[in-house]
Amino acid sequence: MAEYSKLFVVLFGVGVVFVGLICIIVLTIIMGKIMTAFGASKTPTRNDTMTEVKKVAEEHPQQTASGIPTDVVVAIMAALSDDPGMSSRGWNITSIKKSI
Repeated sequence: MAEYSKLFVVLFGVGVVFVGLICIIVLTIIMGKIMTAFGASKTPTRNDTMTEVKKVAEEHPQQTASGIPTDVVVAIMAALSDDPGMSSRGWNITSIKKSI
């Protein structure tokens, strides 16, 4: 069996890692273009989320959480759902406490 120098092993390992990373980058770019072409990149906008939260508030106008008006609860839900990847569907806020 051949004995390889330590420098060769290190350089070969680093080269393999960088080639692998370049392949991952290329595949990610190609898949992004394919998914965009098929229209699968439809993400909800802030206006969609606000409309959704307002519908929930209109359906339950008498509800308040711990004496806080519904408008404030709607504003809190809109702020929380503004984070990308979060959706307010299925949320059930049971109480809101003030922390001072």
